[in-house]
Amino acid sequence: MLAILLLAVLAIVSLLRQKLKARHQLIWLLIIILLPFFGPILYFLIIKRYKEANLVKRRVGQFKQKI
Repeated sequence: MLAILLLAVLAIVSLLRQKLKARHQLIWLLIIILLPFFGPILYFLIIKRYKEANLVKRRVGQFKQKI
């Protein structure tokens, strides 16, 4: 039970540090709170893919600017 609570708290802290629209943060916050075990896990899996996709977009954009 303590591990689930800690996971949820870590997810909420991570969520608040992300640069997301307020609407998206609210939706994620509700998911994390309403689904105490699956919500934080789902958040960490999806946010990792989101960060990777944004990194690739930035690198491609920088490459196109150099050409």
